[in-house]
Amino acid sequence: MSSTATAEEYKLVETRLQEKLADGTTRCNLCLWQCRLKHGQRGFCQAHVNRHGTLYNLSYGIISAMDIGPIEDKPVKHFRPGTRVMSVGSYGCNFRCGGCHNLEISWGTDALDALARGESTAVHATAEQLVEAALRHGVEGIAFTYSEPAVWLEYVLDVSQRAREAGLYTVYVSNSFVTDEALELMAPWVDVLCSDIKSLDNEFYKKICPRATVQQVLDSVERAHQLGIHVETRTNVIPGYNDDPAMHKQIAEWIHDHLGADSPWHITKFFPAFKLGDVPPTPSESLWQAHDQARQAGLTQVYVYDDKGCDCAEENLPVDAYLDADPDKLHEVKKCASDCCGDEGVLLKKYERQLQSG
Repeated sequence: MSSTATAEEYKLVETRLQEKLADGTTRCNLCLWQCRLKHGQRGFCQAHVNRHGTLYNLSYGIISAMDIGPIEDKPVKHFRPGTRVMSVGSYGCNFRCGGCHNLEISWGTDALDALARGESTAVHATAEQLVEAALRHGVEGIAFTYSEPAVWLEYVLDVSQRAREAGLYTVYVSNSFVTDEALELMAPWVDVLCSDIKSLDNEFYKKICPRATVQQVLDSVERAHQLGIHVETRTNVIPGYNDDPAMHKQIAEWIHDHLGADSPWHITKFFPAFKLGDVPPTPSESLWQAHDQARQAGLTQVYVYDDKGCDCAEENLPVDAYLDADPDKLHEVKKCASDCCGDEGVLLKKYERQLQSG
């Protein structure tokens, strides 16, 4: 059956976790930024906007990239090995990693500005259409990746519920800077969390997210495990930034003590990108040294990727091909059903403007 996604189906969807405050702002409780927004303002992720006191997700159903491959590429080794997933991403992130390889997708500045202005020609697919596409291509699961799925949670939940009904599993690839409330919404429907543990140094996290702490990330990873989500963790080893062997042992000890000795840890190679373009690729010996530290800490499932860094979007088939739809219809201009904000709809939070100019 061929999907027939049209621009008319695009609409802003109310943010699932929001709280109206006494000072007239509305707080988003999807991620741990917990942005407090006035009318016309967008959160740090840029994907949620306040319109007269109600928060809406701009990116619901908007697809930036799709690909099909083995679940092991996420990387996930201990859930349904040998099966294939349809990976899908949107736009927006609550981190600003200096070595990001998915910059245009993950940060999504231009794409989300276009959506806010009613000028976007990005591909849109309903939850039903995405699940239909996965079934048509014969995969066993759907992975939310490339961008940070926490800022796309409304769509993640709708797709995951329909995927479960269709016999498909779901994988959530995340930085885990997310609230307990969001995890509790996901737990009944999302099967796998593949989460970064980037460092145990708070200053490392502060550079990519001024509000983030190591403990917040670790608490979220552990909470997902407690809720029954299958958890696998990964660390991208960046020379000069998070390559201290003693810290790698501490990460492994934390995994051992909080997730279990058999919980998989994936150690990946850094490749130069963006602001870290002058940093060399991770030496093989650093990766294997981290592996040895993990084994000494008692972890039994440790994987080294000497040729792989992040779960990046590949330039393969266009999204149109996966959705089996008319490209002209898929790329029609997306007009928001409400124009109450006018130009205010593209405002960024003050701290975001400061970061961009810094």
